[in-house]
Amino acid sequence: MDEATPYCGPSATPPRPADEQPDGPFADCVLCGEPTEYPESVKGATLCPVCEWQEAQRTACSG
Repeated sequence: MDEATPYCGPSATPPRPADEQPDGPFADCVLCGEPTEYPESVKGATLCPVCEWQEAQRTACSG
């Protein structure tokens, strides 16, 4: 795989249908600070789609 090619980009996650969009402002990712798909009212550590994917890769390969 080419080193310059990103694994995941902003368009990698398809947008949610309008009836599934949460209301209010979105929470920021705890790793990179980008907006997530979760409203600010969600409890816990929220991750953006890119960081979620990267975290899943790390945990899948550890062990």
